[in-house]
Amino acid sequence: MIRLAIQSKGRLNEDSLRLLQDTGILVDDAKRKFLGKAANFPLEVLYLRDDDIPGVVADGAADIGIVGLNETAETGAPVRILRRLGFGRCRLSLAIPKSVVYPGRSWFEGRSIATSYPRILKKFLDENGIQAVIREIRGSVEIAPAAGIADAIFDIVSSGGTLVSNGLREVESVFVSEAVLIGRENLSPEKQALLSSLLFRVDAVQESRGKKYILMNLPTPQISKVLELLPAMRSPTIMPLAAEGWSSVHTVVEEATLWDTVEKLKEIGAEGLLILNLDIVVA
Repeated sequence: MIRLAIQSKGRLNEDSLRLLQDTGILVDDAKRKFLGKAANFPLEVLYLRDDDIPGVVADGAADIGIVGLNETAETGAPVRILRRLGFGRCRLSLAIPKSVVYPGRSWFEGRSIATSYPRILKKFLDENGIQAVIREIRGSVEIAPAAGIADAIFDIVSSGGTLVSNGLREVESVFVSEAVLIGRENLSPEKQALLSSLLFRVDAVQESRGKKYILMNLPTPQISKVLELLPAMRSPTIMPLAAEGWSSVHTVVEEATLWDTVEKLKEIGAEGLLILNLDIVVA
């Protein structure tokens, strides 16, 4: 049995459980529990506060965890980053009242900055030779300037809407974060084998994200052109059709460029294009 720690609530909780579901691992409804168990994989799920996860993994109470990279960096816990997971993206930024003129980083010299991430902030200040007062606050950091607690804040920014609603503006992006799968050192051979199995599934799920499977009929003389347009994982699958002079082409394309690719395929004579979602890609 291997134990995974995830956030007990919030977006990261939902995305973590969705990742497990995508890998075929079914976890019982444990929203009101501290510890859940998978029905079809030797996995326990421990539900914790996000800032507790790195320490719990480092101490061995959990073997692996899904948590924001920012929390891992802030705690400084001795854990391994096993995979970057691509969800829960955000940044840690410095923000000041929007009415203040910002000449550059020198503005922070001698100022006070409220934050829930003093370790990451101190590293940034030290690297830039800035002497500032760090005021550690848990909770609504964004209200600190209006309340006279600090001159500026250092906090998580996603859309920036919270800053705007509190009369603040982002002036320095310091740390880019996303969800990561972390692990402790020195797993037993049995747990390492389970981790390898889990990572195999996670890699397959991640490989499929942002991709579409596309099938089309194409005049055979245009095959060379379609090969230039459609680099696949190895190469497109090409099969002759019953109709003389025509071939069927199957391949995988990036979703971000899908419609541009479709337009170019139509220009070289592709017909009957069928575009499908990808569930899993095993490389």
